[in-house]
Amino acid sequence: MKIVVLGATGQTGQYLVNQALQQGHQVTAVVRNPDKMSVSHENLTVVEANIFSSDSLKAHFKGQDVVMSCLGFSVSFFSSVTGYTLSMNAIISAMREARVNRIITMTSWYTEPNSGGRASYLVRFLLLPMIRSVLTNQFEMEKYLEQVDDLQWTVVRPPGLRTQPATAQEFLTHEGYFVPDSNGNPAGTFVARGDVARFMLSLINSNAWVKKGVSMTTK
Repeated sequence: MKIVVLGATGQTGQYLVNQALQQGHQVTAVVRNPDKMSVSHENLTVVEANIFSSDSLKAHFKGQDVVMSCLGFSVSFFSSVTGYTLSMNAIISAMREARVNRIITMTSWYTEPNSGGRASYLVRFLLLPMIRSVLTNQFEMEKYLEQVDDLQWTVVRPPGLRTQPATAQEFLTHEGYFVPDSNGNPAGTFVARGDVARFMLSLINSNAWVKKGVSMTTK
């Protein structure tokens, strides 16, 4: 399959690119700085583009089967984060022009403002306030995608990310803003970035979470 990866030089994106190549896919890595791409493979094409410009993206989307985004933007304490919504507007526009129908993108647990009530004290009162600017813009992006009726989108929501390779652990999923355990409390706090990449790739040939947001973690 032909896959476009956005955020390919990021920590999760690197796992996604490597796993996709190991699975035999043809990968186009869309990056801001090609020099940061450390992977070299006969099935990998590295291209430079502006993720906020549909005109810049559409040429690289033509002929592709699926767009996968691991884009991330930094927390801001003094202004709103806008990267998620601005980039997704450009991505969706470029997909329409290039006639690509499938996108799988990554956000986070707790994007919905009131969804963290069952989280631990530290998460509720320390972590979530610190990253709220990012979560707010991710939530805005999710709401935008919910209005996209003509494309097959999936939002993947992982918990805290650890820079670790994929495991063989079973996935736990939930159509909501975190994965609850049997008592309704969050089922864990962290997941390996490699497992997020593994889960995203598992969705390529699945209709299970089309036009839905799915929270995930591992057992």
